[in-house]
Amino acid sequence: MPSVVGLLEQHELSARRRVDGLREEADRIQAELAAAELEWQEWTIARRRVDTVLAPDDGATAEVEVTVDPRDAQVQSALQDAAKPKSQVPMWRQGLAWSVLSADYQRILMALADRARLHQGPLTCQEMAVAFGLDAVPAKVEALRSKAKRLVARGWLAERQPGRFTLAAGVSGPGDGS
Repeated sequence: MPSVVGLLEQHELSARRRVDGLREEADRIQAELAAAELEWQEWTIARRRVDTVLAPDDGATAEVEVTVDPRDAQVQSALQDAAKPKSQVPMWRQGLAWSVLSADYQRILMALADRARLHQGPLTCQEMAVAFGLDAVPAKVEALRSKAKRLVARGWLAERQPGRFTLAAGVSGPGDGS
């Protein structure tokens, strides 16, 4: 007859394997989501560029909305809300003000600027969540990680060590015009 401890170890091993499998699946879904978001942004940019090219001579953007199915109206509304200029992160360049970013992104930059000013080094997303007064639960931490990774991809932040974020070279405080 197997021992109680042996049975507990088997159950623990089984649970750990399940957790590992779910983590791998979550990582795969996160990567797939990132790719889908990138594709969506590219299509949004393409549509805006075409709107600009087809705009009347006064430079105003042509507004065209075609709704075939009532369900499409909900999707179109969600896309318009999600594609507001403040929700997009432009590529960083010298002289670009922080005000082009939404409040959430500015808050991340401000926290890292304060750390840099105090010579305290990089922050993890979990530390950011705590600093912002959020519960350090996976959903909140992953939302911050997604925003931080987007800022890294656009040149606002640097990630010299995995999961540890700092301001990118050249990016300084909000009052400095960058």
